[in-house]
Amino acid sequence: MLTLTSVPGFRVGHSTVPRGGSGCTAILGPFRGAVEARGLATGSRELGVLSPHHLVEEVDAVLLTGGSAFGLAAAQGVMDWLAARGAGFDTGIAPVPLVPTAVIFDLASNRGRPGPREGTEACETASGAPVRQGRVGAGAGATVGKILGPDQAVPGGVGSVARRVGDHWIGALAVVNALGDVIGTDGSILAGARTREGDFLGTDAFLLEGDGQGSPFDGVVADPEGGSSGPRPGTNTTLVVVGTDLPLTRIELGRLARLASGAFSRAISPVNTPYDGDALFALSSGKTPVGITPNQLLSLGVQAREVSEEAIRRAVMDPTREQGSEEHSSP
Repeated sequence: MLTLTSVPGFRVGHSTVPRGGSGCTAILGPFRGAVEARGLATGSRELGVLSPHHLVEEVDAVLLTGGSAFGLAAAQGVMDWLAARGAGFDTGIAPVPLVPTAVIFDLASNRGRPGPREGTEACETASGAPVRQGRVGAGAGATVGKILGPDQAVPGGVGSVARRVGDHWIGALAVVNALGDVIGTDGSILAGARTREGDFLGTDAFLLEGDGQGSPFDGVVADPEGGSSGPRPGTNTTLVVVGTDLPLTRIELGRLARLASGAFSRAISPVNTPYDGDALFALSSGKTPVGITPNQLLSLGVQAREVSEEAIRRAVMDPTREQGSEEHSSP
């Protein structure tokens, strides 16, 4: 199975909170990187270090985590694990690991939230084995199709894919927790909100036509008294990591991230909503950046977009099964 770990220099590990329902996923480097934050409700930590103007050239890991902003605490466990191994920016006093982090919203009253223990555990289990997919790590509590609220949503999860690009590799890992439906290459709905009868609702059609009893907006806005009749702002996010061993510069990685982010609108609909916090990281494990031509970047951007789309779709293809578990076990 070709996943992000097929790209040289990338290791991935998952951890799930006790009793399940949330977790985190660590992608270990080091890397040069960039990020494209498309959502209006992105929860994050240390994204500033991915600016091409930042002093530090590389980051040591990227963490994707559940738990909303509470889950940012898991990054401390990743930092501690890396620091214990001497990784990080050398300050002359102690190494300071740099771990850009982004979260999804999977909060529920009966589940735990990822913290330093889970961050450390994700690092301990990280390897170059095929990435476990489905309801694991940061995707353990992910859901898709929440226009009518969580009761009529379906499971999301983690998906990953990789392919060769000449003598190099490009891959993607996605954590899909979207408001909208996940759409196949033929336009069919792979995962999305369901009616009471169990059929796909069709979120776009619902928003365009309504429920037949009035305005298209009927039933969309959440009940202010706390009911679950619709989505809530900031509770939906798809996170994607695109990785390559091509030795791209940080500026090129920023452009690659922008090109690859077209995957969101091709694989999820609707997307870029007021309720989502989508973000895409572009990372390079290549050592000395040499730069590529605009035409090469354009071609690579299409490759990055395609692997990102496929990773999003893989995340929901069989969300009840931990795909790849026969190759790699973790808590």
